[in-house]
Amino acid sequence: MTVAVRVPEELSARIPVEQRGAGLDRDAVRLLVSRGCEVSHQAFVELPRLLRAGDLLVVNTSTTLAAAVDGRAGHARVVVHFSARGDDGRWAVELRDPDGKGTTRARAGGPAGMEVRLPGGARLVLEEPLSAHGDRLWWARASGAGVLGMLREHGRPIRYSYTERDQPLSVYQTVFALPCADGAGSAEMPSAARPFTARLVAELVSRGVQFAPVTLHTGVASAEVHEPPYPERFSVPEASARLINAVRAGDGRVVAVGTTAVRAVESAAEPDGVVRARAGWTDLVVTPERGVRVVDGLLTGLHEPEASHLLMLEAIAGRAAIDHSYKAALHGLYLWHEFGDVHLILPEEAPHTEHCFSNCW
Repeated sequence: MTVAVRVPEELSARIPVEQRGAGLDRDAVRLLVSRGCEVSHQAFVELPRLLRAGDLLVVNTSTTLAAAVDGRAGHARVVVHFSARGDDGRWAVELRDPDGKGTTRARAGGPAGMEVRLPGGARLVLEEPLSAHGDRLWWARASGAGVLGMLREHGRPIRYSYTERDQPLSVYQTVFALPCADGAGSAEMPSAARPFTARLVAELVSRGVQFAPVTLHTGVASAEVHEPPYPERFSVPEASARLINAVRAGDGRVVAVGTTAVRAVESAAEPDGVVRARAGWTDLVVTPERGVRVVDGLLTGLHEPEASHLLMLEAIAGRAAIDHSYKAALHGLYLWHEFGDVHLILPEEAPHTEHCFSNCW
């Protein structure tokens, strides 16, 4: 286990914050701010005063797809989660069992050759596991109706059991989302950016904070199995690479909005930290051993204690600081998951005379 804490079920955010009371907007979530072992409790709307003129926010522009669709495998009802479209036209998919409550539970993948009937006359045939280390996700070839058109007509956002009810797809789009010409997108929302509103972005810009767009199309996660992330498609455009390099050469801080933005920009970084324009697939897993070459800080959601994302957080802030901040989040009753509160990790302002140990809470 990466962080030795247990997240109580009641700390799962079940609905978006704007549905919790009259007059609330997406930015009405709480913000845990950590600089080493120094922790403070803020509101997300205070983000502009926590950043400085010349700082840079790296944001993921991927749109969220309605990636869940009902199907049948033989006589059994299944739910298919479409994770990513491969270069050869196949799709990485996860098959799950409906649980009778509007959500799903894990099921064994395969076998090869299994056929799944989908709405609109489409069919999927499972061909091979995506990874040699497990059979949760499979490469599958679709025939009949086009997958993206079928998802637009019959799909819905992927939903996990801790949420209260289905939500429209618009709830899962961030203010930075830009449709791709080829229809590609994320199976699950790049949720760290969800609390941003147009008003807050305008205030940040007015204070001299800059934005660098990148794209990383996220695949499916799993509420039951905490695995290293699968390869994902990403793009770092030339203009963003230049902006990141200019900020790093000056006095500004590069703060990634979400672990997806970290994965994208670190995948485009040379060993010396210079970022190049790149596009393709990345299998990079950012760990404390690998470290980070570009980002100074991170704005992210609160992750499950076993999640591989926490290794990335430790690479940025250190194990002791992440242990400490997560204990503070539990003590402060912060909400977890994609509709929950957020965590801003910034570099320490000045050297401290005391070291931060894991028991400093």
